[in-house]
Amino acid sequence: MLPKEYRTISNLSGPLLLVEKTENVRYDELVEIELANGEHRRGRVLEITRERALVQVFEGTTGIDVESTKVRFMGKVLTLPVCKDILGRIFNGRGEPIDDGAPVIPEKYLDVNGFPINPYSRDYPSEFIQTGISTIDGMNSMVRGQKLPIFSGSGMPHNRIAAQVARQATVLGGHEDFAVVFAAMGITFEEASFFMEDFRRTGAIERTVMFVNLADDPAIERITTPRLALTCAEYLAFEKDYQVLVILTDLTNYCEALREISSARKEVPGRRGYPGYLYTDLATMYERAGRIKGKKGSITQFPILTMPEDDKTHPIPDLTGYITEGQIILSRTLHRKGIYPPVDVMPSLSRLKDKGIGKGKTREDHADLMNQLFAAYARGKEAKELATILGEGALSEEDKAFAHFSDRFEDSYVRQGEYENRSIEETLELGWELLTLIPVNELKRVRDAFVEKYLLPKLSDNKQQEQQK
Repeated sequence: MLPKEYRTISNLSGPLLLVEKTENVRYDELVEIELANGEHRRGRVLEITRERALVQVFEGTTGIDVESTKVRFMGKVLTLPVCKDILGRIFNGRGEPIDDGAPVIPEKYLDVNGFPINPYSRDYPSEFIQTGISTIDGMNSMVRGQKLPIFSGSGMPHNRIAAQVARQATVLGGHEDFAVVFAAMGITFEEASFFMEDFRRTGAIERTVMFVNLADDPAIERITTPRLALTCAEYLAFEKDYQVLVILTDLTNYCEALREISSARKEVPGRRGYPGYLYTDLATMYERAGRIKGKKGSITQFPILTMPEDDKTHPIPDLTGYITEGQIILSRTLHRKGIYPPVDVMPSLSRLKDKGIGKGKTREDHADLMNQLFAAYARGKEAKELATILGEGALSEEDKAFAHFSDRFEDSYVRQGEYENRSIEETLELGWELLTLIPVNELKRVRDAFVEKYLLPKLSDNKQQEQQK
């Protein structure tokens, strides 16, 4: 049965059009719009009343003539064609290949809105994912099934960090299939080229599926791009048993598109003009991460958002913080010092880090070492602030040691190369090396057994090296 055709458009507003005298139309149904010149556009139903349907047009409503344009309701929702061969492919924000590769021969079509995971069937995230970045692996560990966002700011190197995590992330042991689903929303052509060329040059593209929505693409596509990526991730994780890392950048652009559509619909605005359902909308995406009992695969989310004016209380980072299990915060101060990656470990937090570290997962001393490094760095920062006010002469010898430690911590632990992939063992050994700068009697967060096993041999080696000099 052919879809019924309508020529009853009564109003256009931004990316929206209103169709009158409709029958049997469903929410979220796909729509085909045919212009007078033969051009075809796609859309979906946003709102339904008795005889009216509000349609969101993916390509925008520019050039649409209300009298001659035909509208057809297709009787189906937006779907993504999937198969295992989508690994290594690049798609646009509508799910169409843009890498000049062969057409995708789908195994099935999946609804891009996904299906809610029954809370009872969820499995607790508890297995370590190694990113190769010390400030994440050592201080704010990521575990499989977690949602761990990066809070960044304009001009910060979050895209470089995203590319580095996509290249380096792996499951310890390496015996399980690992895949990356990368979704970029509202980025420039230059940024898109950086990601594509970097993934191709390093070979990371072989295990990656990319969805790219450029800044000059329709804002409507920004709403569908992350949902296409998560649908792809669900297929790879729960049907093909992959451990999937989903990187979403930049969610601020997604929220701006949501605000634009909300404004066109003349909805009552919430905080700073964003729709009142922003929390619910973000939750529908974030909650698609996790593990399911009886399934080998998992979805771990690594969303990236740029905080307007570096404001952590802005609605986007504020609401994201309520839904996700922590946040990695980038520091503009460290960035100005030329330190990459400029991760500020003090306010950063991974709420599930304790579940993914320790004996049999990373190493037995990981938790103690992490707590001691954090405490020493915090005391060192306080000592430096005190020295700024009272002068360095007012500091005790212990405070001077901690101040020196904080500088060395930033310069050797936080700072690392963009293509430097540190194993968790290298990160832990580097941490113990830094603790040799502090008197042993000040190490109150680590057990004596770990001090004897990991610290004293390093102190002995350092002493021998000094004697040889």
